[in-house]
Amino acid sequence: MFALWIPALALALLLARVPQNRFPARAAPLEKSATEAVERNQAFLQLVSRSEKTYRLSAEVAGRAMTETSPYTSDVRIDSKFSSDDFVPDGNLGKKVWRKAEWVKFDHEMSGRRAFPEAETKVASFWTASQVYFAFWCRYTSLNIYEGEDAIKERWELWNRDVVEVFINPQPERVNHYYEFEVSPNNQWIDLEIDKDKDPFNDATWDSSFEHATRIDPQKRVWTCEMRIPLRSLGVPAINPNSEWRVNFYRADGPGDDSQRRFISWSTIPEGTSFHVPTRFGRIGFVK
Repeated sequence: MFALWIPALALALLLARVPQNRFPARAAPLEKSATEAVERNQAFLQLVSRSEKTYRLSAEVAGRAMTETSPYTSDVRIDSKFSSDDFVPDGNLGKKVWRKAEWVKFDHEMSGRRAFPEAETKVASFWTASQVYFAFWCRYTSLNIYEGEDAIKERWELWNRDVVEVFINPQPERVNHYYEFEVSPNNQWIDLEIDKDKDPFNDATWDSSFEHATRIDPQKRVWTCEMRIPLRSLGVPAINPNSEWRVNFYRADGPGDDSQRRFISWSTIPEGTSFHVPTRFGRIGFVK
């Protein structure tokens, strides 16, 4: 036993005689450095957090009118109310559903720089489980239509006469893809699938099977139109309540060439050269 603790005692005495600076005390400086590093890291994270919060708040404020990533530059809106009843259009806007609908009114040319009160136009909408409906009320001075033609057949270049038009996009994320519906005072029609990423961008072979009807009141100089568009033709199985699509409403009115006619839009198009500016589509909200 004595032989075992003698070497241990000798080693302890030897270590006791070693100067303290031979083994510098690294633990305290290392601990201090680690603490400083943690503090610096925490300060940096707080700075990042404050910057991120500032960015989010700025983006939120800017996005109240239009989100930073949205390609759309129009914020006008129409609400389309739900109805449980479907009907076949007949052009009569005296129906209860239209009396309860929200109507929007416009009479300005597409650029918004000039008004045509003689071509005042009103539009309303509602939706059901399988259809979306639109109604137009149009003041006129004279009618410019294709005379003596069969209104059953689709009419190419109908836009060269008086028409009301709905451009609707049920998938707003696909900005350049939407559908066009036109009806004239004498109930001629055309429907088109539009894809501005293609050439040509309008596909007349597409058939929506939409239904429409018009009435003309020559005494009041007003013509009216009802449209009924099947949701399935738009690639939509059903409308989700509180969802929002993109839409614009137009009217071409009056005789003469394009320099004399009136081209009116609900959501203005500052360029004023074409209806086909989907980034200027307004919003249609489906309420229930």
